[in-house]
Amino acid sequence: MEQVDVLAVVGSCAPERMAFARRLAIATGRIFIAAGRLSASPDPLDEALALAPWAQEAGAVIEIPGSILATELVGTLAQQDAPTELSGVICVVDAAHLLRDLGRDDYIVRRPRVWREGASVRYTARAMLTVQQLEFASTIVLVNWDALETDELATVMALISHLSPQARVDLDDERRAIATDGVAYSVGQERPGWVTILNHEFAPQFTDERVSAGRYEQLRPLHPGRLQQFLDERLEPREFGTVIRSAGFCRLATRPDVSAQWDHIGSMISFDPLVSAAGDDEDASLLAIGQEIAIIGLDLDLEALGVALDEAALTDAELLAGREAWATFDDPFPAWNVSAERTD
Repeated sequence: MEQVDVLAVVGSCAPERMAFARRLAIATGRIFIAAGRLSASPDPLDEALALAPWAQEAGAVIEIPGSILATELVGTLAQQDAPTELSGVICVVDAAHLLRDLGRDDYIVRRPRVWREGASVRYTARAMLTVQQLEFASTIVLVNWDALETDELATVMALISHLSPQARVDLDDERRAIATDGVAYSVGQERPGWVTILNHEFAPQFTDERVSAGRYEQLRPLHPGRLQQFLDERLEPREFGTVIRSAGFCRLATRPDVSAQWDHIGSMISFDPLVSAAGDDEDASLLAIGQEIAIIGLDLDLEALGVALDEAALTDAELLAGREAWATFDDPFPAWNVSAERTD
């Protein structure tokens, strides 16, 4: 089956996203598929797969509804057996509102259009939608950038480049075409800045004195009570600067057999279970306990932030007390259902 070349256009601001997608379709001679048409379907991405083949050799520009996570977009349109070849993801960003969008604490609610067994209402943090659109973009286009002072624009461009170092960052200009890299996406590729930090491959295109990134490592598990105190009383009030994005892996002392993904954007944070580390050799699993977290933000004191995180880790006495003692620690975080996530 011959695949249809697709450019996906994403963005949290619908009017700017749609206007740019239409303009891109005209400039490239592609068929335009609007987000409004996809949103009328129970599954917008399935609808995109159904409509894209009609574009044939011309290719398609698909405007993606704002409620779709970028991971879902790439996972669907870049599958090897899909009728589409995803050659670019263009993220349209309102430069004047980016910091506000990354700091939002509300949710987009998606209700099934048809209620079936197992159907449920889905809540997705707007800030997470925004940051993933940036992280998985091949090209990021800034609109309304002329509303910013020069130093503000430099900070925004550097922040974007830290969040998505592999993306091309362009200022919107209707007089010239936006370039895309033309390299087809694959389901497993790793584009986010936090991933490149953990992989020691971090190389942002733009820098600014206000924007910085770092990597935190700690072998000892975290005391969940002290971690919650750190998040509420020190990180949220911006004691160490503004942490825009932190992500990676961690382990809570009260749940020592399960690694978790640390996923934080703005004022939103979650700890999602990944895989069980339990085995016959308890000492072997203890060696796997620890944190590896990438941190990106504005005006950061990374050294002080690292010290504060160390204070949330187990002390010598707590570590020696062992698992039975750890199980008695205060744990304010939601319980995990790890039965489906565990592997042999």
